Amino acid sequence: MLKKLSVGLALVVAAVWLWNASWLAPAPAGTPRLIAHRGVHQTFSRERLDNETCTATRIGPPRHDFIENTIPSMQAAFAAGADIVELDVHPTTDGRFAVIHDWTLDCRTEGRGEVRSHDMAYLKTLDLGYGYTADGGETFPLRGKGVGMMPELTEVLAAMPDRRFLVNFKSNEAREGDMLAALAVAGPQWRDAIWGAYGGELPTLRAGKAMPGLKVFTPRGLKRCLLGYIGYGWSGIVPPACRGTEVMVPINIAPWLWGWPNRFLDRMAKAGSEVILLGPYSVGDPGTAGIDDVALLARIPPGFGGYVWTNRIELVGPALKKR
Repeated sequence: MLKKLSVGLALVVAAVWLWNASWLAPAPAGTPRLIAHRGVHQTFSRERLDNETCTATRIGPPRHDFIENTIPSMQAAFAAGADIVELDVHPTTDGRFAVIHDWTLDCRTEGRGEVRSHDMAYLKTLDLGYGYTADGGETFPLRGKGVGMMPELTEVLAAMPDRRFLVNFKSNEAREGDMLAALAVAGPQWRDAIWGAYGGELPTLRAGKAMPGLKVFTPRGLKRCLLGYIGYGWSGIVPPACRGTEVMVPINIAPWLWGWPNRFLDRMAKAGSEVILLGPYSVGDPGTAGIDDVALLARIPPGFGGYVWTNRIELVGPALKKR
């Protein structure tokens, strides 16, 4: 009896493996598209990173003078090959969207307090390069180079109306979704430039409802998608959370997904979803790792036609062209 059970189990395992074999789906024949996280920016150590870490104080020696979330950094990202630039927004007291990553001003600027506690005129007086240091505060190589450079979202869209942007809501206030939709109504020439939105679930879903065609995805939806697929995707059933959305997949998690790469990508495409490849997932890291070096770039499946998330567009963009 035990022998029969063992044989039966082996046959079931073999059948599941065969049903999810990558080669059962046609090999993809696309070209990766690049999402530049924060534009061209100063990279930093991710070791022991948490939500309170001031990343401006842990940058590596600067390779360039670009400052994240500024118009020059975004223009440089597109010039390096980005298809989309991700940017971060906060509402101001005068009803604008300030483009800056941090919840407070204390890390990167000489200002103090929450970004949303100030108006745009005040934010324009600050130096975005003020707090950057690569040597523990001995020197501040970008100080004075970011004065007046914090942009309003409409400035970004007006400067690059033919480009595409992914808006990151840093809070979970539903009103911000309404603000983004109102901005697109007031400036219909910018609607196509607003490719997608993600981040806080309430504003993201509100924006998606108010702006047909907007690509929207949230951390909670992503978790439901991947856990559901790992749990029962072997059956070929795509979880509802994976349908009609953008599916962010860490490069080190991808091999654990049923049918990776061809079968998985084919299932997502048939479910109306696109895949965004991220850098390696690390337990406890609250940020978003990217495909940031040539070694990780080499792990992207041949013919992959989804999106690649990178923090080093100035390196990855040119390298991808040479593949």
